[in-house]
Amino acid sequence: MLKGVDLDVRRGEIVAILGANGSGKSTILRCATRMIEPDSGTVILAGRDIMAANGGALRDIRRSAAMVFQQIHLVRRRTAFENVCYGALGRIQGWRSLSYRAFPADVIETAWRSLERVGLADKAWQRADTLSGGQAQRVAIARALCQQAEVILADEPVSALDPRAANTVLALLADIARTDGLAVACVLHQPDLAKEYGDRIIGISAGEVAFERTPATVDDAEIAHLYDGEVDDD
Repeated sequence: MLKGVDLDVRRGEIVAILGANGSGKSTILRCATRMIEPDSGTVILAGRDIMAANGGALRDIRRSAAMVFQQIHLVRRRTAFENVCYGALGRIQGWRSLSYRAFPADVIETAWRSLERVGLADKAWQRADTLSGGQAQRVAIARALCQQAEVILADEPVSALDPRAANTVLALLADIARTDGLAVACVLHQPDLAKEYGDRIIGISAGEVAFERTPATVDDAEIAHLYDGEVDDD
């Protein structure tokens, strides 16, 4: 349960959210898109009040944010390129949505640019289930770019990756935030990665913000305190 959480993520920055299992950090991301309905308060997503929206307006606001999960949700039997194209499904109407081959030319172009942006154009026609974990997560990020999202909400995106792949993915998210001007909120369990790649670190404890500062001003003891009395899950 969240209690009085007040935070913002600005364009051009990556904000790392740290906290023990059960602290509420993943709930913050889900409340941002109303995957979980907040009991009260205001949620502004990409400059629009998502709490006041419903129906088509709600779907339109949700398309401005892309979720990247720990469990990488790709269509395993489809190619990397097809999976990236699927990021555009929300803005494709009628029969054109049935196959990527029928997608408008601008969507195909955006998908190629997105795959190039994450450094995987050479894997375009490789099936998703043959990619490494790090490559698959980068395809998921490319899909978010093809969605033309303004916000990326990443929920433990590197927990299942080896250290090298984890660094590659976090460096990519940080570069996308700073170079492409997206707002990126990233839930992490790795304080070292939060310090290396985050512009700000937000510590969550028992559903409340324990601290919100730049990496250089957060000490190890303060981070360790977040994990005192850790419970089973978020």
